[in-house]
Formats: sequence, structure tokens, C-alpha cells
Amino acid sequence: MIKQLVMATNNANKLREAREILAPLGIEVLSQREAGANCDPEENGASFAENALIKAKAVYEAVKLPTIADDSGLCVDAMDGRPGVYSARYAPEGQHCAKLLEEMKNVPDGKRGAAFECTIAYIDENGSHTMTGECRGAIGHEQRGTNGFGYDPVFMVGKRTMAELTADEKNAISHRGAALRELYKYLKERFGD
Repeated sequence: MIKQLVMATNNANKLREAREILAPLGIEVLSQREAGANCDPEENGASFAENALIKAKAVYEAVKLPTIADDSGLCVDAMDGRPGVYSARYAPEGQHCAKLLEEMKNVPDGKRGAAFECTIAYIDENGSHTMTGECRGAIGHEQRGTNGFGYDPVFMVGKRTMAELTADEKNAISHRGAALRELYKYLKERFGD
């Protein structure tokens, strides 16, 4: 089993989630800063997988340690999968939910389906592998909750928004959590005990 893995991020929430899920494998997950990688590649891919690979390759080239990177976003059925890979750039900071609600204001309840999607890319000296996770839900009619970020206050899972769930509830169903569990399976199968 590998001993260390670099996650191409300095986001504390992403690191915590990866560390918790991979902990049973005995792998230490380092942030790119902790590993000494000072890079911020342009994510200009046409898919979540392409963007994740761009980030993973850049950090791997800098540190030469097994590296993971993720890219994720919100795909809304009634908007033909938008904002998708452009989720972070869909609106100015802090205005994503308001813009989405405005664009969806005339969409009836039965057509408000959406999914958070995440792809994780893993890369080491032998090549790369990607795994995906998804969380299906629907777009609500108003912002609710304070526990989330991004689109969480308008993304309904049952009767609550993602921003109304506890961190543990969210991790159990989140798209990133699902992709990380796939990574866990991949690493366990590939490297064994």
C-alpha cells in the first residue's frame, strides 16, 4: 500500500473528507501546499474528468508522489446539464444560487431534477485512473440552510437542502464522498493489504 497521497487542493473541507475516507487504508493525505506543490493550472477541460486530470498531472509533476485531484459541479436537467464544468464561473462569487433560481423560476416541480457530479483523477508513475460520484436531487424554489457552500442552499435532497444537512449526513450522500469511496476501492484492489 502507498503511504502518502497528495490531494491537488488546499481546501480544508475536501482534505478532511479524503482523510476520513482513506484513513482505514493507512494513507496519509497531504495538501498540495504540505507536499510543496505551488501550482494552479488552468482548468480548461471540457469535462470534469479532463479538469481533474489537468490538476492531478500538474501537482504530480511538481512532487512526484501519487496524486489525486477532483473536479465537480452542478448539472441541472432543465438546463441541459448546465452549469456543469462552468459551475464555479456561472455567476459572480456569492450570486450562484440567486442566478440559478432566477433562471429556473418558470420550471415546474417535476422538471427541476439536478445532480452534483464529481470526478476524481488518480495519477502515479504507472499512469492515471478516474472515478466518479453523483448525488441526485432537485433545485428548490428558495435558498435554505447555513451548513453548505456553493449551490448547497438550493439543492434539495428529499425535503431538505444540502445546506440543511449535518456534515456527516452530507458526506454520506455527497458526490465527492461517493467518488472518494470509489477511490478507496480502487486503491485497496490495486495495492492490497
